[in-house]
Amino acid sequence: MRERLQSLADPLLAAGIFVASLIDLLKGGSGSGWGGPRLVELIVAIGISLPLVWRRTHPQLVLVVVLGACVASVALVAPRQAAFEAFLSVLVAFYSLGAHLGGRRSIVIAGLGVAFVVIGGVVSQATGWEDNGNGLPTGVFALAAWLVGRIIRSWRTRALELERANRELADQRDLQARAAVAVERGRIARELHDVIAHNISMIVVQSGAAQRVLEGDQPNVRAALEAIETTGRETVDEMRSLLGVLRRADDGQALAPQPGLAFLDALVAQVSEAGLPVVLTIEGTPQPLPPGLDLSAYRIAQEGLTNALKHAGPARAQLRVTYAQNAVEIEIRDDGEGTGAGDGEGHGLVGMRERVALWGGKLHVGREADGWVVRARLPLGGPA
Repeated sequence: MRERLQSLADPLLAAGIFVASLIDLLKGGSGSGWGGPRLVELIVAIGISLPLVWRRTHPQLVLVVVLGACVASVALVAPRQAAFEAFLSVLVAFYSLGAHLGGRRSIVIAGLGVAFVVIGGVVSQATGWEDNGNGLPTGVFALAAWLVGRIIRSWRTRALELERANRELADQRDLQARAAVAVERGRIARELHDVIAHNISMIVVQSGAAQRVLEGDQPNVRAALEAIETTGRETVDEMRSLLGVLRRADDGQALAPQPGLAFLDALVAQVSEAGLPVVLTIEGTPQPLPPGLDLSAYRIAQEGLTNALKHAGPARAQLRVTYAQNAVEIEIRDDGEGTGAGDGEGHGLVGMRERVALWGGKLHVGREADGWVVRARLPLGGPA
């Protein structure tokens, strides 16, 4: 609504000055401030009014045109005083220059314009071409109009900066709220994994052990133990899927499948686009992995490449995944001059160590002859 009113204000202002000028020049007479051929008067009236439509977008050009039209208006009635509409148009043009043009250009153009008005008035009075002495007062009023516009521009700029700062603060609060939600989800997920999943796994193990030591056939008991074991395993699998939802920080992706080694091509493409060329090598025959181990292997590769992107500097990286008979090995190697992993105790390396320890594997991180290396070995069927 405000922008719409602003878009209508300038055409209405220009139309108002033009109509007032038209009424005065049609009235005629020595008191009107208009004189000369009627067609020339009409052109001058258009010159002091129509340019004001563009006073916000082209203030310097508007000032030049309006000053030229005002000089013509003064010349038509000299030595009498020119029309008030021309004086008003000059003030609007100087105000627009201060309000809508910043920097040194506004100061220089305003100074030249005021000097033109004052010097022109003094010279015309000294030569007898004009005897009303309006040059100096007009220059003072024009300078005052420019200063008012300059002050309003400063207020408007401050208001916009304050509004932008408020938006940034609101965005930061939103990000902090999302981060707090992510931390809380991670805490809940860890508690579920550490407590409930462990207890259910113990139930599954004990039911299987009970079947092995059960004496005699006892088909009903065996059927019940088998049902407990089957239900327990299904519950652990469902809980793993639920943990995947809880660990998501973005609700829009909450139902997306958890990544695994099958997603490495997309990961490599993403890191390469970010500025670290990566070559992916798969050795051995890819085989289905337990979901938790598959996710841990992907996260280790992701964190290793992220560290290389952050710390290696201009470099190239290699990601090698080896499917052995009883383990999966992930190796990330870069040839950069940086450390490859910061100070060695960042959250990324801590997370990798936790994931490797979760599966009873081994992790090596350090510099070798040809670059920084992250090497992880995750045994198949290891503890989880």
